[in-house]
Amino acid sequence: MIRFTILALAVPIYFDNHATTQVDPRVVEAMLPTFTQTYGNPSSVGHLFGEEANQLVESSQQSIAAVIGAEASEIVFTSGATESNNLAIGGILSQRRRRGNHVVTVTTEHKAVLDPLEQWEHQGFEITRLSPRQAGQPLAGMLDAEQVREAIRPDTALVSVMLANNEIGVIHPVAEIGKICKEQGVLLHCDATQAVGNLPVDVERLGVDLMSFSAHKMYGPKGIGGLYVRKRHPRVRLQPAIFGGGQQRGIRSGTLNVPGIVGLAEAVRLSLAEMDRESQRLAELRQRLWSGLNERITGLQLNGPELAVAGARLAGNLNFAVEKVDGEALMMNVREIAVSSGSACTSANPQPSHVLRAIGLSEDLTRSSLRFGIGRFNTAEEVDIAVDVVSRAVDKLRKLIA
Repeated sequence: MIRFTILALAVPIYFDNHATTQVDPRVVEAMLPTFTQTYGNPSSVGHLFGEEANQLVESSQQSIAAVIGAEASEIVFTSGATESNNLAIGGILSQRRRRGNHVVTVTTEHKAVLDPLEQWEHQGFEITRLSPRQAGQPLAGMLDAEQVREAIRPDTALVSVMLANNEIGVIHPVAEIGKICKEQGVLLHCDATQAVGNLPVDVERLGVDLMSFSAHKMYGPKGIGGLYVRKRHPRVRLQPAIFGGGQQRGIRSGTLNVPGIVGLAEAVRLSLAEMDRESQRLAELRQRLWSGLNERITGLQLNGPELAVAGARLAGNLNFAVEKVDGEALMMNVREIAVSSGSACTSANPQPSHVLRAIGLSEDLTRSSLRFGIGRFNTAEEVDIAVDVVSRAVDKLRKLIA
């Protein structure tokens, strides 16, 4: 039995690291000179200020590319993963000389993939949305690669499958899917927003042709992300969505965000350097949290793959439903800790999580689910407090309906 030390709660504790992360002070330190010293426009290569800024962009590009197994010229900087997803999808589907008007994706994808695809559906494209394994199975939420093989048709222009899910943390077999897509001659886009910085990611091993990622999910700044665009075998050509200036080979025009780019590169570097040690620490904290909750609360249901299955889930992710508790009331009674009931990007939508519904949860269980995203700056003491806060809230709410 784990012994918990309950500390006085001075401020709310942050456990929503799948939504965004605190910027690491080391990232801030790397960015600071770009605001007051190396502040030139990297496109102004006619003078020293612009050339120094351009050198920072190029070195950052090389650093990021090395981590994900890409070439520097294959990295396109964007405002974040939402833009990267839109650029990847629209950049392929808007081309006149594409393979066809059919796209394959997963029902549990982030809305930054599902919503753009819905817009293309309105324009006459056909979207096949595959269902992953259902709740109650050891690998709940995971897509079977063979489903992709069966869904691909002669007119399939694109497959889009995320690497790690932002709500239930499940890790899809993208490398297997990549092999299938390569065999069938179909381009593969991967939203790797939750994976880059948390998992080893190599674009060649995965077999992806396009891959989206974002700094603020790995202790970097908001407003900066990237899109990997394969240059050979095959060479991927995108129709730009933003015009004017011709930066980044015309794929994404606009003055480059040098502070953000430097911050993204430093965030990627730190995450890689600390990944093995940090993954183990997060998994231990997650187990401490789950064990503590189960000792004090009955009727908990784990959402997503079983924690004991190695490599099936992000180390810092825990998503569970609480039986016989109103979800809205539960959220209101755990305000001492920052957790989520779903994706941050859909918090304005009163509908229950589309991810949990897609793996077979009832609406009641979906609404009474909590998502913990344990991160770099969380401690065992904070986990103990979270156990106490959630346990007390559930006891209180169940007594009210008893």
